[in-house]
Amino acid sequence: MSVHQMTVAQLSNPEDKDKLLKIIRECSDAMTRMSGEKDYIKEAVTDISDELDIPKRLVNRMVKVYHKQNYDEEVAIQDQFQTLYETVIK
Repeated sequence: MSVHQMTVAQLSNPEDKDKLLKIIRECSDAMTRMSGEKDYIKEAVTDISDELDIPKRLVNRMVKVYHKQNYDEEVAIQDQFQTLYETVIK
């Protein structure tokens, strides 16, 4: 795989510079929002975990499964894991 070489001269057009800067700023703003959302999720999971005395690990897993809407897949994987573990380890 070759590395594409570019020169600063390729961005001599002010409109191209503005387009690139706009995208950089928009992506940076999106990253800031993502960071804030991650903080919210972490705090919300911690709060409900403490309030209901449910391990954070389980709450996080429930949140992820709900988001992905893949409960059946998770159950199947757990069943496979349990069977394999019992076959190999026990």
